[in-house]
Amino acid sequence: MSPVVNVHEAKTNFSKLLEQAHAGQEIIVAKAGKPYARLMPLATAPANRQPGRLSGRVGDEFFEPLPADELDAWDHA
Repeated sequence: MSPVVNVHEAKTNFSKLLEQAHAGQEIIVAKAGKPYARLMPLATAPANRQPGRLSGRVGDEFFEPLPADELDAWDHA
């Protein structure tokens, strides 16, 4: 079960809670006794990400202007 801390305690001990979250623990922050937010570690990005590594190209039609009816649909969304 994730520990629950109130807002005042979270503000007072934010650095400690941040380290706990970074280490993998999920912490629930409560406001007026009700769960309000979750402090948890970010998912780590894969180390081997490389822009442009996928094959394929965007065709020239991608850069052509949209038809007027489609532009109108975006304006009224």
